[in-house]
Amino acid sequence: MILDKIVEEFARNEDADFYGVADLNPLQDVIRVQDEGMTKYPRAISMGIILLDSIIDQLISRFERNVMLSYLQHYEITNQRLDLLAARLASKIQKLGYEAFPMPASGRVDDEKICAVFSHKLAANQAGLGWIGKSCLLITQEAGPRVRWVTVLTDAPLKVSEGRIQEECSDCRECVEICPVNAFTGKPFHENEPRETRYDARKCEKYLYPNEKESSVCGLCIYVCPHGRNK
Repeated sequence: MILDKIVEEFARNEDADFYGVADLNPLQDVIRVQDEGMTKYPRAISMGIILLDSIIDQLISRFERNVMLSYLQHYEITNQRLDLLAARLASKIQKLGYEAFPMPASGRVDDEKICAVFSHKLAANQAGLGWIGKSCLLITQEAGPRVRWVTVLTDAPLKVSEGRIQEECSDCRECVEICPVNAFTGKPFHENEPRETRYDARKCEKYLYPNEKESSVCGLCIYVCPHGRNK
């Protein structure tokens, strides 16, 4: 109990807006596919930082240069804040006598599957911080999908967060319909189904990076979600 309090208070004091602990044992098969070495950690600390509404609300005008630059800068700085948060928390856990591994907030390791070494959304979902919506984003009750996530894997015997949040998308299809490349099928998330049944990451990739010299900004699925706009 004391350990849990120390770790959570440290994370909160380091600017974590969201904090939860996930039991990774039910996810070992999924984790093993991406990185066998990560299966030795039984716990995942999931932390999130809320994005600024003033930035996200401008994404409807994403082709304007000032909007694009503001979003890209905010995205990068938030990832840096998350990486520092995870690194500092991992060091704290190590000083407490346990092993901890901070996962990068953003960083692809598989260009074919277009995925990172570990799914922050899956950890946050398992930690009861939100549900995975039709946009394949983690949707929170407090800020919708307007949150960036980071994860620290650990063997510290932390208490697992209770209460998985049930999906609240219902019949809403706003993220599906606003997508400029029709990347989403609108099918609800199920753990035993591959991502491809819900989301075509390659379509998103081609839209954001049409060639080696250009990149564009989207984020319309983040912008339009009622759970973020109507909070």
